Amino acid sequence: MPKEVIVLRYGHRHVRDYRVTSHCCLVARAFGADKIEIVGEQDTAIERTVSEMNERWGSGARVEFVGSWNERLAHYNKLGFTSVHLTMYGVPIQDAEKGLAGKDKLLVIIGSQKVEREVYEKSDYNVSITLQPHSEIAALAVFMDRIFDGQELSRIFPKAKIAVEPRNKGKKVRKV
Repeated sequence: MPKEVIVLRYGHRHVRDYRVTSHCCLVARAFGADKIEIVGEQDTAIERTVSEMNERWGSGARVEFVGSWNERLAHYNKLGFTSVHLTMYGVPIQDAEKGLAGKDKLLVIIGSQKVEREVYEKSDYNVSITLQPHSEIAALAVFMDRIFDGQELSRIFPKAKIAVEPRNKGKKVRKV
């Protein structure tokens, strides 16, 4: 199980990708990422969404906008991270899991726009969740669940002000 996971969202476009990128950030946060870095147009609404989520629901992954996927990949390579590009063209997750087991630091790359060939070539792993077209949100959620072996599902977020009280019917949120 990794000790540190950074999600690198590649190619965010403010108007077109706001909702999907926001959901990628929420999934990354909820499923155990330490940080989300977004390559693309600066979007203060996404920064605000994640910040507000951390304020109310507890300290989780933070978001940062960065300039170049290539520079970030090189940076994390120097720090000993293993890079994993999630793509439907990659090796099936069930085949890649053995190689990823025991990796302490993961940089998980998810695209939005057409991904440059260089991303495929420079990533340590190109991993598919399914060999069919699908959402990067779904791919990220499945991947995170697999690498954390489901343990992220019961994670406690420090400094939470509110929490869900599980119920079979209805819903209840309580102050912490």
